[in-house]
Amino acid sequence: MENNMAKVNYRYFGLAMSAEGGEDFVGKQAAAFLSHVKEDEARMEAAEDTAPECKEITAPVPVEDGMEWNVVAIYDNAGIPSIMHRFRRVTNKELFGGSDKVHPAFIIGGEVYDEIFISVYQNTMIGDKPYSLPGAKPVTNITQEDFAELCFSKGEGWHCLTAAEWGLLANISAKLGTLPHGNTDCGRWHGDTSEKGENVGNGGMTATGTGPATWTHDHTATGVHDLCGNIWEFARGMRILDGALQAAENNDAALPETDLSEGGTGWKPITDNEGKPVFVSVGREKITFTTDSKIEGDYTGIPWERVNMDCESEQLKALAFYAGEPGAYCYVDNTEGEYILIRGGRWDDGASAGVFSSDLDNARSNASGNLGGRSAFFKKHCNAGH
Repeated sequence: MENNMAKVNYRYFGLAMSAEGGEDFVGKQAAAFLSHVKEDEARMEAAEDTAPECKEITAPVPVEDGMEWNVVAIYDNAGIPSIMHRFRRVTNKELFGGSDKVHPAFIIGGEVYDEIFISVYQNTMIGDKPYSLPGAKPVTNITQEDFAELCFSKGEGWHCLTAAEWGLLANISAKLGTLPHGNTDCGRWHGDTSEKGENVGNGGMTATGTGPATWTHDHTATGVHDLCGNIWEFARGMRILDGALQAAENNDAALPETDLSEGGTGWKPITDNEGKPVFVSVGREKITFTTDSKIEGDYTGIPWERVNMDCESEQLKALAFYAGEPGAYCYVDNTEGEYILIRGGRWDDGASAGVFSSDLDNARSNASGNLGGRSAFFKKHCNAGH
């Protein structure tokens, strides 16, 4: 069936946005935004009295074959929508040939969830909350701690994208053979400069979702945009501390009650398949993941294809810590102290950027003009009769 190209411009709360692509896709996104605009004042007043853990999600848009649409608008407790992509529960075996365990992104607080929702776009700010909206300037110059708190403030189930959820996205892309292109050359993709987005001002950053479909996790217009390049993104719940790798249990980084402060109890050792803690040894142009605690201490960055894996760890694979994208870079600082995880690369990183690109070289206090994040959401299980 013919699908003509279309473009929509939209202004909401002083933020100018646009979406361009297939007529059906643009029409459905526009409908999701506009369906409640006239009722905003009443909805925002009512939001304070609505139990957030049981708040309804906008119904999926039916497509012609009767299947549910995986891009939906989800409203937060301020009554403002974010465009989110629904991901269904999957096992490690289905993703990368691991065990039959459910991928950790779907295990939150010890409960297994059938679906989670991830921002289609790097988040922008409206007031004091982050939102997934097209054609916007990504939020930057914010610490991971502050960004996570703003995500939690959106209501029950909202959170900063986690290391487990980023691992899910990267593994899906690798399985599908659709490793995302992106803004890696100041507005263009280094591998084909005809692929470009809309630059924000005079800098190298591009507005959210303005690149082609190849800039998404599955190379479709409805995929998750800008996972390669543009800005580095927080992947909450994974760190290196004095050379030892640690993470939150499964996807417990999605819960505000999980203590992920520097000395927090929410941190657990990342282990190999035999349950041994994993360390990272770093030398000059050398990175080795190992269970040997006697390691070299240094900082370096090299392509994943040159990283040594001296242990087998399904947990690391679930977090997309392996050479799923051989040319993407792995950066590690294992000298004394704590370094949190950021992923994806930035607008001038060239071939070193990618959905598998990882950087364990940032203090939790770091805030810069090339670092931001995106929110995610799960509909928390409600008690009967709530």
